[in-house]
Formats: sequence, structure tokens, C-alpha cells
Amino acid sequence: MKDKTFYIYIMASKSGTLHVGMTNNIKRRVLEHKNHLAPGFTDKYSIDRLLYVENFANPASAINREKQIKAWRREKKVKLIDSQNPAWNDLSEGWYD
Repeated sequence: MKDKTFYIYIMASKSGTLHVGMTNNIKRRVLEHKNHLAPGFTDKYSIDRLLYVENFANPASAINREKQIKAWRREKKVKLIDSQNPAWNDLSEGWYD
């Protein structure tokens, strides 16, 4: 069986609304958010910039980390993003050129 990678990610809208998610295909999932193909929260708030990513070898670890980050207050999520991406650049820039 091919090794899988699982990702937790934080995306944001231009106004700063944050979304924490988990996927096994980060490029596909980000593209879905950017093109508003996932109806719901991310579509409603125009969540379209990838700000933070962590990867895991198994889904249980990724799910646990996603739940942990989702439970955090906004300030702690912002600190996590700032620790890796202080300029809040879109980490998916250039993926789809």
C-alpha cells in the first residue's frame, strides 16, 4: 500500500476569518476552497488563502491535531500562523500556474 500523507491546514479570508481543516490531498482541497466548490462556511466567508500546513503519516494523528487547533481561541491560532508565516503569505501561491 502506498504511504499516505494527511494534512491539517489553516486558511483565511481577506478579512481574516480563519478555517482549520484536514485532508489527504492538500492541493485538491485548497483548490476546492479557492473555487468555492465546498459549500458552507468557507464559501460563505470567501476563505481562499492557505496560511499554515502540518503533515502527518496517519489519519488519527491529523484528526487529533485538527481537533486540538479548532478548540483554540483565535489568538492562539494567529500565534501558530505567525510562527511559520509571519507575513500571512498564501502558501499555495503558484501551485496552479
